[in-house]
Amino acid sequence: MIPASFDYVAPTSVAEALAALAEAGDDAKVLAGGQSLLPILRMRLNAPEKVIDLGRITELQGVREDGDHLVIGAMTTYADVLASDLVRQHAGLLTDAIAEVADPQIRHRGTVGGALVHADPAGDVGAPALALDTEFVITGSGGERTVAAGDFFQDLFETAVGEGELLTAIRIPKHTGWGHRYEKFVRVSHQWSIVAVAATVRVEGGTIAEARIGLTNMGSTPLRATAVERGLLGKAATDEAVRDACAAAADGTNPPSDLNGDSDYRRHLATVLTRRAVLAAAGG
Repeated sequence: MIPASFDYVAPTSVAEALAALAEAGDDAKVLAGGQSLLPILRMRLNAPEKVIDLGRITELQGVREDGDHLVIGAMTTYADVLASDLVRQHAGLLTDAIAEVADPQIRHRGTVGGALVHADPAGDVGAPALALDTEFVITGSGGERTVAAGDFFQDLFETAVGEGELLTAIRIPKHTGWGHRYEKFVRVSHQWSIVAVAATVRVEGGTIAEARIGLTNMGSTPLRATAVERGLLGKAATDEAVRDACAAAADGTNPPSDLNGDSDYRRHLATVLTRRAVLAAAGG
């Protein structure tokens, strides 16, 4: 199908983009990489009067260090994150997850910030963002505010980014030296996750000192497996010890039932994938 007609603007600064948003109000849609928005427009599931393309705002692109954090511009493509030595060294879990996103063509167009704001619970960046204790920098007419990952994802396709605001940066505490693994289960290559688990683990002397676990497609938002995190503390990085802790992986979740599997099937998958991810991250 052909999209309904709309006005198109391509600002070159955040200030210009915010001004365009303020002028258009509810009749505008923001275009990042376009991998989610363009299909919606083509199917006429949404018909905005104005599309605001952020692709020319260079200040929203790139990866840099800021003390004990990495800062990733919201318009940084998946491909650029994958190519970043900084991300690989200090937030390897994100590298693992993005390597599983779709195919190279989409990774060269899609943006990390666009995926996070789209907030599809089956997407592959939300759970790693949670597990890495990411902070989100949101900019509006009143200035910047920072929102923790646990407060950013609010419901299905809903985030803390309000009307007239933009996600401008992602701040990730450095997890240098932590092990990491993203375990994704799909039936067909490049598919959305049926279930996936993001695990990053710090091991000292063969014992798990810290663990962070994020779950993909186990509810209306990405989730933290906090019961597993607590259960892993002080445990040896062995199959038996990890298996016991990971039995709680699906606690507090509400996975969907669809053609790919019912909710009980997904709960079982979450337990299996969490054990695999933790063992791999711990070097077991």
